[in-house]
Amino acid sequence: QVQLAESGGGLVQAGGSLRLSCAASGRTASGSTFSSYGMGWFRQAPGKDREFVAAIDRSGGITLYTDSVKGRFTISRDNAKNTVYLQMNSLKPEDTAVYYCGKDQHATGSSSVGRYDSWGQGTQVTVSS
Repeated sequence: QVQLAESGGGLVQAGGSLRLSCAASGRTASGSTFSSYGMGWFRQAPGKDREFVAAIDRSGGITLYTDSVKGRFTISRDNAKNTVYLQMNSLKPEDTAVYYCGKDQHATGSSSVGRYDSWGQGTQVTVSS
Protein backbone atom coordinates (compact mmCIF):
# COMPACT_ATOMS: atom_id res chain seq x y z
CA GLN A 1 0.00 0.00 0.00
CA VAL A 2 1.37 3.39 -1.02
CA GLN A 3 0.95 6.28 1.41
CA LEU A 4 1.27 9.88 0.28
CA ALA A 5 1.83 12.94 2.45
CA GLU A 6 1.67 16.51 1.14
CA SER A 7 3.32 19.51 2.75
CA GLY A 8 4.20 23.09 1.93
CA GLY A 9 0.82 24.77 1.73
CA GLY A 10 0.05 28.07 3.38
CA LEU A 11 -1.17 31.63 3.00
CA VAL A 12 0.51 33.80 0.40
CA GLN A 13 -0.24 37.10 -1.29
CA ALA A 14 -1.13 37.26 -4.96
CA GLY A 15 2.02 37.14 -7.05
CA GLY A 16 3.85 35.08 -4.47
CA SER A 17 5.25 31.55 -4.61
CA LEU A 18 4.92 28.27 -2.78
CA ARG A 19 6.49 24.86 -3.27
CA LEU A 20 4.42 21.81 -2.41
CA SER A 21 6.01 18.46 -1.67
CA CYS A 22 4.49 15.00 -1.69
CA ALA A 23 6.43 12.18 -0.05
CA ALA A 24 5.57 8.59 -0.93
CA SER A 25 6.16 5.55 1.20
CA GLY A 26 5.42 1.85 0.82
CA ARG A 27 5.02 -0.29 -2.26
CA THR A 28 2.11 -1.16 -4.48
CA ALA A 29 0.37 -4.51 -4.14
CA SER A 30 2.58 -5.82 -6.93
CA GLY A 31 5.73 -4.57 -5.22
CA SER A 32 6.37 -1.57 -7.46
CA THR A 33 8.31 1.37 -6.08
CA PHE A 34 7.99 5.13 -6.55
CA SER A 35 9.99 5.25 -9.77
CA SER A 36 7.53 2.88 -11.43
CA TYR A 37 4.45 5.06 -11.55
CA GLY A 38 3.33 8.48 -12.66
CA MET A 39 2.22 11.14 -10.19
CA GLY A 40 -0.20 14.02 -10.32
CA TRP A 41 -1.35 17.10 -8.49
CA PHE A 42 -5.02 18.01 -8.23
CA ARG A 43 -6.87 20.70 -6.34
CA GLN A 44 -10.32 21.16 -4.90
CA ALA A 45 -11.92 24.46 -3.99
CA PRO A 46 -14.97 24.64 -1.70
CA GLY A 47 -18.11 23.49 -3.49
CA LYS A 48 -16.21 22.37 -6.57
CA ASP A 49 -15.02 19.06 -7.96
CA ARG A 50 -11.43 17.96 -7.71
CA GLU A 51 -9.60 19.27 -10.77
CA PHE A 52 -6.38 18.37 -12.49
CA VAL A 53 -3.36 20.64 -12.07
CA ALA A 54 -0.24 18.79 -13.27
CA ALA A 55 1.13 15.31 -13.86
CA ILE A 56 4.52 13.73 -14.43
CA ASP A 57 5.63 10.39 -15.78
CA ARG A 58 7.70 7.92 -13.82
CA SER A 59 11.06 9.22 -15.05
CA GLY A 60 10.22 12.91 -14.82
CA GLY A 61 10.79 13.44 -18.52
CA ILE A 62 7.18 14.10 -19.50
CA THR A 63 4.94 16.61 -17.80
CA LEU A 64 1.37 17.73 -18.34
CA TYR A 65 -0.42 20.86 -17.10
CA THR A 66 -3.86 22.31 -17.12
CA ASP A 67 -4.00 25.48 -19.20
CA SER A 68 -4.62 27.82 -16.28
CA VAL A 69 -1.26 27.02 -14.63
CA LYS A 70 1.00 26.69 -17.67
CA GLY A 71 4.01 28.98 -17.37
CA ARG A 72 3.38 29.49 -13.63
CA PHE A 73 3.56 26.01 -12.08
CA THR A 74 6.26 23.35 -12.48
CA ILE A 75 5.95 19.72 -11.48
CA SER A 76 9.08 17.70 -10.81
CA ARG A 77 10.13 14.57 -8.98
CA ASP A 78 13.15 13.14 -7.19
CA ASN A 79 12.96 9.37 -7.37
CA ALA A 80 15.88 9.00 -4.96
CA LYS A 81 13.80 10.80 -2.33
CA ASN A 82 10.42 9.32 -3.33
CA THR A 83 9.07 12.85 -3.61
CA VAL A 84 7.15 14.86 -6.16
CA TYR A 85 7.07 18.66 -6.09
CA LEU A 86 4.85 21.43 -7.37
CA GLN A 87 6.54 24.80 -7.65
CA MET A 88 3.85 27.47 -7.86
CA ASN A 89 4.81 30.98 -8.95
CA SER A 90 2.75 34.09 -9.74
CA LEU A 91 -0.05 32.77 -7.60
CA LYS A 92 -3.56 34.12 -8.07
CA PRO A 93 -6.57 34.15 -5.73
CA GLU A 94 -8.25 31.61 -8.01
CA ASP A 95 -5.48 29.14 -7.17
CA THR A 96 -6.88 28.91 -3.65
CA ALA A 97 -7.80 25.30 -2.91
CA VAL A 98 -6.79 22.16 -1.10
CA TYR A 99 -4.03 20.54 -3.16
CA TYR A 100 -3.76 16.76 -3.35
CA CYS A 101 -1.09 14.54 -4.81
CA GLY A 102 -2.07 11.24 -6.33
CA LYS A 103 -0.44 8.04 -7.54
CA ASP A 104 -1.25 7.04 -11.11
CA GLN A 105 -2.05 3.40 -11.78
CA HIS A 106 0.24 3.65 -14.79
CA ALA A 107 3.69 5.03 -15.57
CA THR A 108 2.72 8.07 -17.63
CA GLY A 109 0.71 10.36 -15.35
CA SER A 110 -2.73 11.53 -16.43
CA SER A 111 -5.20 14.39 -16.19
CA SER A 112 -8.00 11.95 -15.33
CA VAL A 113 -8.79 11.69 -11.62
CA GLY A 114 -10.03 8.12 -12.19
CA ARG A 115 -6.51 6.97 -13.05
CA TYR A 116 -5.28 7.64 -9.52
CA ASP A 117 -5.63 5.01 -6.81
CA SER A 118 -3.84 6.59 -3.85
CA TRP A 119 -4.20 10.11 -2.49
CA GLY A 120 -2.63 12.21 0.21
CA GLN A 121 -4.59 14.07 2.86
CA GLY A 122 -4.22 17.41 1.07
CA THR A 123 -2.58 20.71 1.91
CA GLN A 124 -4.37 24.07 1.95
CA VAL A 125 -3.16 26.85 -0.33
CA THR A 126 -4.73 30.26 0.19
CA VAL A 127 -3.85 33.21 -2.03
CA SER A 128 -4.98 36.61 -0.83
CA SER A 129 -5.62 39.51 -3.17
